[in-house]
Amino acid sequence: MNISLKNKKALVGGSSGGIGKAIAQQLAASGASVTLMSHSEEKLHHIVTQLPTDQGQQHQYLAVDFNNFKDYKKVISTYFENNTVDILVNNTQGPAAGSATEKNIDDYQNAFDLLFKTVVYTTELALKSMRSNNWGRVINVASVSVKEPLAYLALSNSIRAAVVTWAKTLATDVGKHHITVNSVLTGYFNTNRIAQLNAKKAEQFGIDQSEVLKEMESRVAVKRIGEPEEYGYLVAFLASNEAAYITGTNIPIDGGLLKSL
Repeated sequence: MNISLKNKKALVGGSSGGIGKAIAQQLAASGASVTLMSHSEEKLHHIVTQLPTDQGQQHQYLAVDFNNFKDYKKVISTYFENNTVDILVNNTQGPAAGSATEKNIDDYQNAFDLLFKTVVYTTELALKSMRSNNWGRVINVASVSVKEPLAYLALSNSIRAAVVTWAKTLATDVGKHHITVNSVLTGYFNTNRIAQLNAKKAEQFGIDQSEVLKEMESRVAVKRIGEPEEYGYLVAFLASNEAAYITGTNIPIDGGLLKSL
């Protein structure tokens, strides 16, 4: 199967590194024109110059601060005054790790703004052109923790669960316009985020970070953590015409980490 996204325009959040970058690269490799979106303008500028343009793509980037919803709202609103997208990948950095007893109400509010309000607001803006074109893809980068909560990720557990239930509801509303809405439940991937979490665990338990990684890999059925490009392949498929009958789903990409059905 040859996935072609030629003449499609994609907006990818959190794409200056890790999973978001890999998604942007694969969408571009499949023919889409991609707008990168993250806080590091220097990284975005470098990445956008490396994306393929052999199918006539025109790539650009948008520097945003997902942690400041007021400013983010201004920047993204201005972007949509002059741009439309066919494929929206909702992805931001995760909130700080910590247990439920370590977090206070302000932490939850900040996480809600970061993980939920940015997603909903951006999607509202993107849907206008998707409805007009009678075609669209909304793909949310979520986490396996919405099915099996991780004790050290209380904020992510809580707010990402809200995102996937919202997405399920939205899928029903926009399906008649040939717009699909899906969430990808992320397992362990070789990213800076995992490295940071592992470093915190290593410090907490007084062990080497390599031991944390080894224990993590032992919990995965395929006995390794994933590579970001593998994530990109799944998102490119979900963004394609070949995935037109897939909507309202939560798809784990976790190497068999989840134990529940």
